[in-house]
Amino acid sequence: MIPSIRKRAKKDVEIAIVNLVDVIFILLIFFIMTTTFSKETGLDITKPAAGSASQLEKENIMVGIGKEGTIHVDERQVDLAMLQSLLRRERAEDADRTVVIVADRNSEMGIVVDVMDECNLAGVRKVSVAANQDGS
Repeated sequence: MIPSIRKRAKKDVEIAIVNLVDVIFILLIFFIMTTTFSKETGLDITKPAAGSASQLEKENIMVGIGKEGTIHVDERQVDLAMLQSLLRRERAEDADRTVVIVADRNSEMGIVVDVMDECNLAGVRKVSVAANQDGS
């Protein structure tokens, strides 16, 4: 005799999407809350070291100067004439914002002086130069 083979009823497999979406939103919120956002210049810059370097607390206008002498603000390349009008516009929004010049260690000093001069002509009161505190 041949034993009878019974067919099993197939069960529909379901994935609980609601629980999965909840977990994804919790992870998303966690990553957003733990991520630190920093405003950069858009250049790969090697900053010089300074023993008196300190961390600035508030939102700053970052002006980057590359090795080749290019000037960047908010990841956009600008020239000296554009820099002054851009700084005047930023200063109109908040007069107490600090300009931080992030110059490459190998950039020409003349460009840095020109940028500082444009900051003064735009009426910026506080101008800082970025440096690494630990010497790297």
